[in-house]
Amino acid sequence: MNKPNLSRKLLSRIPLSDLCKSIIWGTILGDSMLKRYKGYANARLSIKHSIVQKEYFYWLTESLQEISNPGSVCICKPTGYSKNEKLLYQSKSLETLTDIYNMTYENNKLNIKRSWLNHMTPISLMVWWLDDGSIIGNGRKGVFCTDGFDKESIEILKQYFKVVWDIETSIGIKRTKNPEKEYYRLYLSTNELKKLLIIIMPYIPIKSMLYKIKLKYKDKEMQERWISIVKANINPKFKDQLEA
Repeated sequence: MNKPNLSRKLLSRIPLSDLCKSIIWGTILGDSMLKRYKGYANARLSIKHSIVQKEYFYWLTESLQEISNPGSVCICKPTGYSKNEKLLYQSKSLETLTDIYNMTYENNKLNIKRSWLNHMTPISLMVWWLDDGSIIGNGRKGVFCTDGFDKESIEILKQYFKVVWDIETSIGIKRTKNPEKEYYRLYLSTNELKKLLIIIMPYIPIKSMLYKIKLKYKDKEMQERWISIVKANINPKFKDQLEA
C-alpha cells in the first residue's frame, strides 16, 4: 500500500498568503534559502541580492511582510569579485517556515521533489526566472543557472516543466576551469522560452526587470511582433514604457 502524500494537506494549513508562499517556492530555487540555525527552534528565510537589483529586492521583501520584522533588511559589504554592496533579508524564525522547510529541505540542503514543485504558481516561476534565469546566445534562448543542483534534481525539474507547464527544456553542462567540477543547467529553445515568458510576464512587478523578457530579433517585423505580445501580456502600467 502506498503512503498517502500529506504535503498538500500540510500546505493548506500553513497560515501564509498565497503570494508569500508563491514567492518562497520560487526564490528557494533561486537566490534564497530556508535554514534552521543552531539554537533556533524554527527555520528562517534568507535572501541576498546585489544592490544593483534593489527595486526587485525591495519588492520581494515588501511582499514578505507577514514573515518579517523591522530589522529584516540590511546592507552588507561587497563579497567575492563584485564591488557592489549586497542587500540581505532575514525573516523571522517561524513554525510556518519550518513546515515549508520540512517539505523542501533535507539536512539543510534543498531537496528537489515533485511533491512540492507542484505547489508552484506562475508567480513562483516569475521569481525563479528573475533570480536565476537569463536570455543568452542570440538573445532568443534561455537558461536557468541551476549550478547548485545535481543531475538527478535537474532531471526532476525538466520533467516538471514538461508535465505541468508543457515546456520542453534540455540539460546542459557548464564546465569550469577545474576538470573535476561541472554544473548542470536547464536550457530553453526560442519557442520554449517564449512559452515561459508569456506565462510569467503578467506578474513582473517592476520596470527594471523587464530586460529579463526582452527577446532580440534581427528581423524588424519579428521584433515588433514580440513587442506586441509583451504589451498584450505585461502589467498595463508598463505598456507605454517599453523600448523597441
